[in-house]
Amino acid sequence: MKRLLLPFLALALLSCNKNVERYEQKKLADTLRIIDSINAARTVYNDSIRALNGKNIYRDLSGSHKLTHSEISAPGKVLFTKTARDEYKISGKAASGSDFVEVNGKVELVTEKYLNFEGVIFQKIQGKPYKRSSKTSFKDEKKGSFWRMQNKVNSDGFVDYIDIHF
Repeated sequence: MKRLLLPFLALALLSCNKNVERYEQKKLADTLRIIDSINAARTVYNDSIRALNGKNIYRDLSGSHKLTHSEISAPGKVLFTKTARDEYKISGKAASGSDFVEVNGKVELVTEKYLNFEGVIFQKIQGKPYKRSSKTSFKDEKKGSFWRMQNKVNSDGFVDYIDIHF
């Protein structure tokens, strides 16, 4: 009797152990499925927040705009490339003969009237180069459909009107 009981108990223990392993594997698979569904829901939620945060508060300025300088007879172009909400990378040039103005940097539309500019504005007028690299603003002064640079005085003490048209 004892001889039959011992193999029976060993067989029972081995079969229970396999059932426990299957149960644990099923439980782990269910947990992983739940985690995956939570992560999918979080991704959808985060994407919707990212989309809302990417929308401009003000109008979209992406694209090409006219660039003018008071001492340059021909208008040029400046390209606005959106980088973030109401922020743009800009680059462009206006030239006539040997006179030119180049604009490179980034701009943030802080209100409908103001653009904050950070970058470099380099100009060469009548053979005299002048480089502006400090932060400045462009303001819609209601004198036309353009923003005018507010740092107007150049190194010679003369006023330069640099305008970005909208």
